[in-house]
Amino acid sequence: MRVTACHGDVFTARVLNQPHQLKTVNEGAEVRFIAPTGGEHLLQVREQYLRERADWVIGPCSRCGLDELFDAPSELIAKVFPNVPASARMDAFSAFCGACGGVQLVQHKDFRQDEGEGPDEQTEQQSPGKKWWQFWK
Repeated sequence: MRVTACHGDVFTARVLNQPHQLKTVNEGAEVRFIAPTGGEHLLQVREQYLRERADWVIGPCSRCGLDELFDAPSELIAKVFPNVPASARMDAFSAFCGACGGVQLVQHKDFRQDEGEGPDEQTEQQSPGKKWWQFWK
């Protein structure tokens, strides 16, 4: 690829060769990608992901540390929770990491636990500094 632009942490590039394992990207196509702070590879992103990404806090994977998703949060919610109506608001959810299968917590930036939305205090079973949803730590 040849990088042609950069806006914040999002790069735009032109694909120089025909990819062998990608069915949706062709030689000469323009693609966008990010360099996640967690994880070891660049990650191609689509417009929908970039639009939704600013509204969510994406926790690092419990195994590999990747702190981005492979799909937009709304797409993940529809796949992981197919019985939840599209009109329902999902404040937080966990997902399996697309890179290694570890666990990631995805939380809407407007979600506040101190408003009765979930436990805030630690229980006896938890270690100090560990949130109730961090069962894998």
